[in-house]
Amino acid sequence: MQIPTEATLLRIFIGESDKWKHKPLYEAIVLAARAAHLAGATVLRGPMGFGKSSRLHTAKILRLSMDLPIVIEIVDSEEKISAFLPPLEAMLGGTLVTLEKVKVIHYRAGSDSAAPA
Repeated sequence: MQIPTEATLLRIFIGESDKWKHKPLYEAIVLAARAAHLAGATVLRGPMGFGKSSRLHTAKILRLSMDLPIVIEIVDSEEKISAFLPPLEAMLGGTLVTLEKVKVIHYRAGSDSAAPA
């Protein structure tokens, strides 16, 4: 699979406890991206954050939040990302979704070994 040098980054901000059809929303989004043959998706878990409600979500012991921030990043061509937005919209409730142009400088599968022998 190839990604054009000029690509689009889709970034989705959700909460860890968000669900879609009884499974974690981040998992559903990644599986949908894979089914759409997008180049790849990464889920990042944040130790602290807040959104539109200004409610603080944190991993600190004294504030046991089970709804930590999650960011999902997906990079592919503008056309493939645009085609993915309608099915994604059906999965999302209150959230922030951003798009930005990115320059891909390296994208290829790695080998099983980290360095040549």
